[in-house]
Amino acid sequence: MRILLTNDDGIRAPGIQALWDSLKTIAEIVVAAPSRQQSATGHSITVYHPIWVNEQTFNDSRITGWRIGGTPADSVKIALDTLMTGKPDLVISGINHGPNLATDVLYSGTVSAAVEGAMHGIPAIALSLATDAEPDFAPAAAFCRGIVQQIINKTFPCFSLLNINVPAVPDAEIQGVAITKLGCIEYENAFERRVDPRGHVYYWMAGTPMETPNPGDTDVVAIRSNKISVTPIHFDLTDYTLLKDFQHWNSANSRIF
Repeated sequence: MRILLTNDDGIRAPGIQALWDSLKTIAEIVVAAPSRQQSATGHSITVYHPIWVNEQTFNDSRITGWRIGGTPADSVKIALDTLMTGKPDLVISGINHGPNLATDVLYSGTVSAAVEGAMHGIPAIALSLATDAEPDFAPAAAFCRGIVQQIINKTFPCFSLLNINVPAVPDAEIQGVAITKLGCIEYENAFERRVDPRGHVYYWMAGTPMETPNPGDTDVVAIRSNKISVTPIHFDLTDYTLLKDFQHWNSANSRIF
C-alpha cells in the first residue's frame, strides 16, 4: 500500500511525524505538506502566485518529503498531478492539533486536503486530535494504523472520505468508537479592534464556541463523551431535499423559472 501524507499544520508539525512513525511499517509513505501553518485555509488554492516546492528532511533525517509553499489543497493537488509517479492508494491528512468537527469542516485545511484526494478518486482520511492543549498524538496515530490495516483488506470506495476525531484523553479513558454524522457548532463571533504603531486599524478574530445542542448521533456529542468519532463525508454539497422541491415547483404545471 502507498499512502500520501499531508496536513495543514505544516510539514514539521509533530502530528504528521507521529502518523509517519505509526504507518511506516505497513505502507510506503510519501509526504507532501505545506511549508508553514495553514489552519483554517479551507479548500483555497494558489492561482496568482508561484508554488515553491522543495525537498524537506525532518524527524532526525528519517523522513524526506516535499515542502509545499501553498495551501493544504495545493499540496495534495501538486503531489498527485505532478510530483508523484502513479496514484497512491490512500490520502491521509493529519494529525491535526485541534478538532475538526461539525460545520467547522468547511473551514478546515486538514479536511480540505483529504477532500482534494477524494476528488481525485482516491480514498481519504482526515484525522484530528480534539485538543488545543499540549497534545499526545499516540492514541490517534495508533487508531489510524488500525483503520488503514482494515482498509488494506477491504474495498474502500473511490471518492470516499472519513473525518476522524480522537478525544484528547488517555487510551484507557476512550469510550469506544462512534459512527457519526456532522453536528453543529455555533460561535459567539467577535473581532477585537486594534491599532498598529502607525495608526492603522486592524481586527483580530476573538470569538468563542457556544454550547450548541446536538443530537446524540453527531461527532460533537461523540467527542464530548470521550468517543472517537468517524464521520463519512462527501464533497457533493447538493441539497437533495431542496432539489426535489425545486424540481416539483418547476414542473410543467407550476413553472417558476
